[in-house]
Amino acid sequence: MRVDLHNHTTYCNHANGSMESYMQKASSLGIDIFGFSCHAPMRFDEKYRISFADLPNYLAQIPKSYNSMEVLCALEVDYILGREDLLDKSVLDSDVDYLIGSVHFLDDWGFDNPEFIGKWQKMGVFATWDKYLSSLQGMAKTGYFQIAGHFDLPKLFGDVMPQNLYAKMKETLHIMKDMDMVLEINAAGLRKDIKEQYPSREILKKVKEIGLDITMGSDAHDTCQVGFGYEECLKILKDIGFNKLAIFRKKQKFLVDLD
Repeated sequence: MRVDLHNHTTYCNHANGSMESYMQKASSLGIDIFGFSCHAPMRFDEKYRISFADLPNYLAQIPKSYNSMEVLCALEVDYILGREDLLDKSVLDSDVDYLIGSVHFLDDWGFDNPEFIGKWQKMGVFATWDKYLSSLQGMAKTGYFQIAGHFDLPKLFGDVMPQNLYAKMKETLHIMKDMDMVLEINAAGLRKDIKEQYPSREILKKVKEIGLDITMGSDAHDTCQVGFGYEECLKILKDIGFNKLAIFRKKQKFLVDLD
């Protein structure tokens, strides 16, 4: 089956295209299971996420199916290490099929935002990656999330994970395995300067070795990005030896054949 579980909408205020157009595009590409996963409400960086007031409308607007395609409802939730108070009960308990846990911020620094790229030099590559991995570990240990979003996101500007943090990276994957989380292969990196999916092939091999389940996501913020890089990501997974993809219905995991 063809699966795409990470897609955004205009509700998060930095994406373009209607839900209808996203579903139409996905259906035309032969996607069997499609998920909307808008950025969840949070009392932080509120400009780029669903408002608490709009959350019920977002959830209600997502259908169960479109043509013959199953449609799933989800939220992408920011986790900020040390600011667990920002995780809102109305989000964590919302009636969704899955929650994607993602780290976009280290304290108040949006490290993946080109507007603040100058802080990379001040923070340093090692310290940034070290705190990022600590944040992923903290996120996993909460037990709130089904999917870990774009696992090696900090590489997007070209600063790849230092080799001397690979042991901590593997430790992070083991924690996610223990928490029964799923990793996504996220195509958004193919649209960035790094020109590589998240996570790297090397990390995906470790994911397979550890026995973590995998899923797929376009991380589309525009209709034209739905399905972007799908075939490339699919080939990578097959080459590594994955033959199943994880999906979630009401936070219960199911495995489907990878196609």
